[in-house]
Amino acid sequence: MPALDATDARLLQALGEDPRATVMALSQRLGLARNTVQARLARLESSGALAPFEHRVRPEALGYRLGAYVTVQVVQRSLADVGAALAHIPEVLEVTALSGVADLLVRVVAVDADDLWRITERVLAIPGVQRTDTALALRRLVDHRVGPLLDRAAGTDRPPDTP
Repeated sequence: MPALDATDARLLQALGEDPRATVMALSQRLGLARNTVQARLARLESSGALAPFEHRVRPEALGYRLGAYVTVQVVQRSLADVGAALAHIPEVLEVTALSGVADLLVRVVAVDADDLWRITERVLAIPGVQRTDTALALRRLVDHRVGPLLDRAAGTDRPPDTP
């Protein structure tokens, strides 16, 4: 993925503030030609710099009110197979490979505690999984964000808020 320049960062900031903005509105706001904005957006999408729209959908809106993080210890040569099997479980939102005692950090959602039990049992049944440990997500204190990073990349850093 190529590094973003300040103009890309400003474009992404503008999209973050108004996700429904048209190319023309973005070009006027940023003082760029419409074709420049359109080309940059196409490059950002094709390079993977822009995440899919589904990242904006909250699982709670679909009835999945319980979130959890499952750490998974895996037989080392099975990491790819376990990752592929986890991708077939709809309630698995993310899988991240880790260093340390746990091999994978799996973010899951569930309807309730019984549903979470079913999901963790399904994870444990995957060949190559040795052990799991589940921690409930009680409250999100900082939502996923890249705004401060975009501010820095665009050269519009703001001093951090202090309590």
